[in-house]
Amino acid sequence: MASVADRSYRLICKEFGAAYVVSEMISAKGLCYGDKKTAEMCVITPPERPMALQLFGEDPYFIGKAAYQLSKFSPDIIDINMGCPVPKVVGSGSGSALMRKPETLAEIVREAVKNSPCPVTVKIRSGWDENSVNAPEIAKICEQNGAAAITVHGRTRSQFYSGKADWDVIRNVRNSVQIPVIGNGDVTTQEECEKMYSYTGCDLVMIGRGSYGRPWIFRDIALFLEEGKVAGDVSVAEKMQIMLRHAQLLCAEKGELQGMKEMRKNAGWYIKGLPGSAAVRGRLCAVTELAQLTEIADELAEKFAK
Repeated sequence: MASVADRSYRLICKEFGAAYVVSEMISAKGLCYGDKKTAEMCVITPPERPMALQLFGEDPYFIGKAAYQLSKFSPDIIDINMGCPVPKVVGSGSGSALMRKPETLAEIVREAVKNSPCPVTVKIRSGWDENSVNAPEIAKICEQNGAAAITVHGRTRSQFYSGKADWDVIRNVRNSVQIPVIGNGDVTTQEECEKMYSYTGCDLVMIGRGSYGRPWIFRDIALFLEEGKVAGDVSVAEKMQIMLRHAQLLCAEKGELQGMKEMRKNAGWYIKGLPGSAAVRGRLCAVTELAQLTEIADELAEKFAK
């Protein structure tokens, strides 16, 4: 979710009923060394709460120091990312690389808990590869060292985001620890969310890529779980209005020029699957003003209303 889950993205998801949101990954060392951009990522606005600030790093000392420094931002939760598969992160010994270093992992959790002003959670994957699926063991270590909850993405690091998430691993973790378990992986509909709850016994479901260009998924899930109703298809006109709302939030956060540059990828997700979307995507790559995106949105709404 790095470069995706910025404030505008979190706010649009909250507006559609997300229970709580998580920041982009925050470098523990970057925070400790006073990096301005890193500190800006830690700011939480009232509408985003409850919200977790997510740290990553390979050094227990810096994780502990960073957890202490986060107190001035008053996070509701501090989450330690031990699941990121990206080579740049793994190459430094962070992210899912820590699942191969249980002693270091344990010390990181312990230092974070000791220095944190709020509950500490940990996000992991099922394992490093198919020959080292160790999520239940890692979850126990996290629990023993004070973690308040554990999030499990049902893929190994070697899978990245390919193949199918293994929900059996999530269920095994749920049966291995007493702390809450959050399931993650391959939930893109309200029915799949209910199935994950039923099959794994998890306490909460986390949705990442399944919300790309579809923040209304949280509204649909709430309707299904609370009232047993299946939400109907979202019209193109409504999608375009939601896309423009997202763009407005992004421009308010980062200014129109930068906001629209970053909105291009989000807009691509909003139009994904529409007939002729490839040609529209080419136009989106040149968008620099909100008015231009509005023009495209109006054209699509009119075209598919017929």
